Amino acid sequence: MGMHEYLKSLSDLEMINRAPGYFKFEEHNVAAHSFKVTQAAQMLGDIEEQAGHEVDWRSLYEKALNHDYTEKFIGDIKTPVKYATPELRKMLAKVDESLTENFIETEIPVEFRAAYERRFAEGKDDTLEGKILSVADKVDLMYESFGEIQKGNPEPVYMDIYKSSLEAIMDFRELTSVQYFLKKILPELLKDNANVNSQQLAIATTQILQK
Repeated sequence: MGMHEYLKSLSDLEMINRAPGYFKFEEHNVAAHSFKVTQAAQMLGDIEEQAGHEVDWRSLYEKALNHDYTEKFIGDIKTPVKYATPELRKMLAKVDESLTENFIETEIPVEFRAAYERRFAEGKDDTLEGKILSVADKVDLMYESFGEIQKGNPEPVYMDIYKSSLEAIMDFRELTSVQYFLKKILPELLKDNANVNSQQLAIATTQILQK
């Protein structure tokens, strides 16, 4: 047993589209999302490190790069569906965990299993690296929705995704990297939006920041 099936499975992530079921001007897939989240996590990690906080870079990169690998098994489920009830969320998590365990046992050589059990586990924990991952994931989701809003997508769901992503980022506002994002990056994002939705976006952003 080698790592052939694992390497082949990486292409599967390119075939899983994000935000399924909604009209969008630009498609995004799980593979691209994982890359962008890793880049965002790297940036946030740099900010934390410059502020004097110790970053476990190996842990951060592993968490960010692999955080959605297991969507290979069940796909990217619509957020409203995924979080419809706590019971459904737990059921999906159990299915995901079972399929992941089976994949590791049948396709990953014994000498590498511990590493991939760690990499495929839930990375959004209470460590600094886990918190950075949570923020980076929402930053990319926020930018995906912003791109659709900027292009004039009439689907109201993208404004909802933008707002919920920003609200989730605000949950980690004690992080230096989040403070930097809110003070330095978010104003640039708003200035970059010059269409009919610009005022609505600015109002929504201000309301969330003032909560």
